[in-house]
Amino acid sequence: MDEKRFLYLAHTWISALGIGVASVAIVLGVGPMLDERNEPTSEPFLMYQGLNSNAATTAALSDGTYRTHSETTIADGTAIGSRLSREEVKKVMELHNKARSDVGVGPLKWSDKLAIYAQEWADHLASARCRMDHRPHSGKWQQKHGENLFMGTAGLYGVEDAVRAWQGERTLYKGGVLTSSNWYSSGHYTQIVWSGTEYVGCARLECNGNIIVVCNYDPPGNVWGQKPY
Repeated sequence: MDEKRFLYLAHTWISALGIGVASVAIVLGVGPMLDERNEPTSEPFLMYQGLNSNAATTAALSDGTYRTHSETTIADGTAIGSRLSREEVKKVMELHNKARSDVGVGPLKWSDKLAIYAQEWADHLASARCRMDHRPHSGKWQQKHGENLFMGTAGLYGVEDAVRAWQGERTLYKGGVLTSSNWYSSGHYTQIVWSGTEYVGCARLECNGNIIVVCNYDPPGNVWGQKPY
């Protein structure tokens, strides 16, 4: 396999201020391709949590295959909502909640609705030349939640790697409120540990030899002028 330069990429749009912020790329080394993005927001959106009667069907049929009920639900009976396996969901929750526990923030709950939302966007990205972009702020695909994105070489990276990569930004967060000068280097991490966020749902998709991981959060974090915790 040809080696590619590791790439860390952060891109965001501050909706309340109407400011587009340019991408920042930092070369980290040599190896398989790695790409991450985070989208802060300043407007909270309500998430109606609960079992969606169509969630299991959506997960089972979204990739043209059938999965049993036990394969499309987690231990408490909540539907997964996306193509993630039970083990992947378990690891996603463990990693998110360990990071939150480390800073004294309460655990997140899995949301099948957010997972469906994330899978819809992952599928859309695959149909759009497998590019990694955030949802727009208007139109059919309007963003309504916090969002972390990850892309890496399929077979070398997985969902767990995505969350670990976002967590790795912890050392770059120096404390205090988020501002235009400090959010971009640790925005994935601060969304994970944002104290006001209660739910998370994630999805994955492989295309063009890469894996795309999308996690959505509600209520969204990364609000300028506020502390994560």
